Amino acid sequence: MRRLGVALLGAGRMGQLHAELLGALPEVRVVAVADPLRENAERGAFLARAEEIYLEPLEALDHPGVEAVVIVTPTPTHAALIREAARRRQAVFCEKPVALDLASTEAALKEVEAYGVPFQIGFQRRYDPGYAQAKALLEGGEIGRVDQFRAVSRDPAPPSLEYLKASGGIAVDMAIHDLDLARFLVGEVVEVQAWGAARVDPRIGALGDWDTVSLLLRFESGALGVVENSRRAVYGYDIRTEVFGEKGKLVVEALPKTPLYRYGPGEEVRLDHYRYFTDRFREAYRLELQAFARGVLEGRPLSPGPRDARESLRLALAATRSLREGRPVRVEEVA
Repeated sequence: MRRLGVALLGAGRMGQLHAELLGALPEVRVVAVADPLRENAERGAFLARAEEIYLEPLEALDHPGVEAVVIVTPTPTHAALIREAARRRQAVFCEKPVALDLASTEAALKEVEAYGVPFQIGFQRRYDPGYAQAKALLEGGEIGRVDQFRAVSRDPAPPSLEYLKASGGIAVDMAIHDLDLARFLVGEVVEVQAWGAARVDPRIGALGDWDTVSLLLRFESGALGVVENSRRAVYGYDIRTEVFGEKGKLVVEALPKTPLYRYGPGEEVRLDHYRYFTDRFREAYRLELQAFARGVLEGRPLSPGPRDARESLRLALAATRSLREGRPVRVEEVA
């Protein structure tokens, strides 16, 4: 089997997860890992079984064995790295989002399209077996016409304030995953109304951000949706999605991490729980990277692709505008 030569750009917390998963894929040969912190680069290279380490990502792109890049650097660096990889005719996998604004996103993706390089954006939930099966059932007409969509995502604790300052806000950083699922499972959204509050930490509100939000969605099909996000769930990572239609409903929800319920005296029932998204979606991350590598090697279209990167960001920006202006926002207003 021919193996795809990959450069991993970024070896922080998420980068190290990607390094470990890439290093175990039979379709991939990690030829370079780059991170400004040598300790991160060395750790990432060890996990990925990489041949070389670099402190400068652009130097990694110039490694002669690099055919594709996996970008897991801070969001503000994504667009420039995508453009540089495209100019070198290297396939691109990029963690979401491409950028924090549409103009930068469009500029990067135009280069991807101009050079004809394969591109995949990192919405890993699409590759989770539960969501993938839900998509197949919906396409097969399992529940008929879809009338309602509901998604809940709550993290165990907020990230650092330093991270939040450059995150683009809760809609772009967090809710965008649920918004992408809405598009993936139900279709395009045309209008959003959002409410937000700083219920977890007033310092998040002082940044002009929110840690608790509820979004109402109106789909092009006429279906309605709700997205709920919180930066704090003291019991661990909390995520579920429901699609309701004329013939029934589909629910994707993580069961106990270990398929065991422990019953004690009285009404006590104990079970374990996923602590974070990297735990809950580890297999989805593996499957999306494998799909990227196989798609590039076999010359097949990649998904989610440039249009998904654009439209999910547009929807997240519409939600952010609604949060700030306190009114419904048509997605077409965000240009």
